[in-house]
Amino acid sequence: MRLNITKNNNLLRIVLASMGVGISFGGFAQIKSQPYSYHFYQKMNDAVYSTETRMHTAAKPFVIKDSLLLAKFDSIQSNKPVSSSNWFMRKIFNEHLVQVEKEDYTFYADFLPDLYIGKDMLGDKRRTWMNSRGFQVGLNVGNKFTFNTSAFESQAVFPKYLDDYIVANKVVPGQANSKFKSNNKMDWMYATASMTYDAHKYIQATLAYDKNFIGDGYRSMLLSDFSSNYAHLKLTGTIGNVQYTSIWAYMNDPTHPRQDLTGTYPMEGEPNKRLGDGKKWGAFQYLDWNVTNKLSIGFFQSVVWAAQDDAGKRGFDFSYISPIIFIRPVENNNRTSPDKMFLGLTSKYKLPYNLTAYGQFLLGEFTAKEFFAGNGYAHNKWGAQLGVRGYDMFGVKNLNFLAEYNTARPYTYAHFKSYSNYSNNAEPLAHPKGANFRELVGLVNYAWDRWDFSLQGMFTQNGLDLPDGSNMGGNIFQSYNTIPNLYGNHIAQGIKNNIYYADAKAAYVLNPKYNLRLELGYTQRYAKAQYETPVVNKSGVVSFGLRSSFRAIYNDL
Repeated sequence: MRLNITKNNNLLRIVLASMGVGISFGGFAQIKSQPYSYHFYQKMNDAVYSTETRMHTAAKPFVIKDSLLLAKFDSIQSNKPVSSSNWFMRKIFNEHLVQVEKEDYTFYADFLPDLYIGKDMLGDKRRTWMNSRGFQVGLNVGNKFTFNTSAFESQAVFPKYLDDYIVANKVVPGQANSKFKSNNKMDWMYATASMTYDAHKYIQATLAYDKNFIGDGYRSMLLSDFSSNYAHLKLTGTIGNVQYTSIWAYMNDPTHPRQDLTGTYPMEGEPNKRLGDGKKWGAFQYLDWNVTNKLSIGFFQSVVWAAQDDAGKRGFDFSYISPIIFIRPVENNNRTSPDKMFLGLTSKYKLPYNLTAYGQFLLGEFTAKEFFAGNGYAHNKWGAQLGVRGYDMFGVKNLNFLAEYNTARPYTYAHFKSYSNYSNNAEPLAHPKGANFRELVGLVNYAWDRWDFSLQGMFTQNGLDLPDGSNMGGNIFQSYNTIPNLYGNHIAQGIKNNIYYADAKAAYVLNPKYNLRLELGYTQRYAKAQYETPVVNKSGVVSFGLRSSFRAIYNDL
């Protein structure tokens, strides 16, 4: 369905509809939203990290009204349109499959194929593939309301290292719980939905089954998009140079399932029958202050608690509704607390030559005397990040890069049980490696015409548990009560595991509206665990496929 309006307005309406945002014609203000993925968001670096703006860049996904960023969205979504009057050609290269544009609302819908085939050339020589079929739908009404949803049904055979992760955690990384089929085949569904109401120029409310990310890097030590989607309510308020974000989340805990302890349900004689996954709550608060056009400082607080404790009671704790940052001193949040709480600091500074330096520091349990003694006290827990990113490097348009260092002390995100540790759906809420690691990661992205190129390199050293099961602090699902040594702990203790990872991709974007592309890739991974007899795992996968959507799938584990 097409509306006969001017060519320029028609193009802008199509672009806006692709983003699931409000229309600005007839005096309406524009508003746009976009699900977060690093590789899409980095395309906006020249607008996001420009010294001409004071954009709040750390809390993602964005809901944007900034004119500079709106223009960047438009340019990405309308990149090099193919001139054709043929309906089929327009739908393949330029437009949504279904596209409705009215003065007071817009609607779009797309079919999303995500298919590839590959072969592991270095490991067990297995053939890898993914057959994923999905859709996305978007609706916005006026200049206040936007809604988008997507869903996928997927089957795949992954490289062995991902296979091992999925079997151990029963979840496809960042996606959903997987069913195990024959011949290494995985089967899972993935869905997301988000609706935002722009209530006032100072406040926005979002209700979503989606992810969040806090930070300016590739990883986040505070709250990342690595784990599966979760239901949450998010309120964002902006006054002057200060933005405040508060998130209340209802999350999944399959490692601590609900059980019938009495043996009366569904029938007598079945004690401890599993009644479904356990549930947990999380509250995350972030205040971002743009001190100048160049300098930003942020303050973070989070708490995770059980929806139902061992006594069968708890529910939502209304004391965590308070929006005040630093409501409880970490000094008092020691290992006797029933909930898992963190404080964090972020910073960002825009340097010359299109560079931006950024960092994070996360603090969990803290005892000042032991912290400054430097004696490896187990219950002083922290994580840190330091990085630099740049856009249009060496004067080359759309040549972007990022270099980053991440680390976390042993036991940082763990707690007594999984229902109060820093996790969702059996995966970490922060870094994929949990804790007890150090990591270097670098990424380069380049876009020209409709071509996209990316390179990634990573080195990670983490400490694994001992062969006898002793808790060395990397597995955040191990209990506090199993820490073997109170003193003498250090990063990467235990069985040292060195991981080298490299990934290269080249893609031609057929339709930028839903990121439909032909993609050729090569991923190589080498891991060596220093057991008495070292264990080596190698993988080198060549792949080619027809990909689509903006969802992030993390293979760099």
